Amino acid sequence: MTIPFQPLSIAVLTISDSRTLETDASGALLAECLQQAGHALAARSIEPDDRYRLRATVSAWIADPGVDVVLCTGGTGFTGRDSTPEALSPLFDKTIDGFGELFRHLSFLEIGTSTIQSRAVGGLANGTLIFALPGSSGACRTAWNGILAAQLDVRHKPCNFVELIPRFRE
Repeated sequence: MTIPFQPLSIAVLTISDSRTLETDASGALLAECLQQAGHALAARSIEPDDRYRLRATVSAWIADPGVDVVLCTGGTGFTGRDSTPEALSPLFDKTIDGFGELFRHLSFLEIGTSTIQSRAVGGLANGTLIFALPGSSGACRTAWNGILAAQLDVRHKPCNFVELIPRFRE
């Protein structure tokens, strides 16, 4: 039996004080990847490195039953303005610990010990999957190709997140 592809509705949020839609390479890359995979781009936005504005935008998306996944890029480092994990973590009903662990493993294979500076996180909030990625295009490509493309495809076996979506709000 062949399982048909199930497109998801995915929002992309870039966290940056300096990028615009025209200069946002990471957000553009994620939008392109998800659409090439057959998913729908539900929304795309840029917010400054402000945990409360970031939390407000993501909260609106997780309250929207039409958004299945939120991909965030930026704000996962260690500088004073990097607050994406702190902004998102209080929203999580469940943390996807393996996402950050696997991302850093894949990243280590590409950039070595510099991956220790990544605080990529994933979680589930109100039935919506949320993934926070570093702000570089390379990191977004690593996360998409190495984790997200497969886990957001119902045909990926032995398991994937898509097949669980109907049960997230149990």
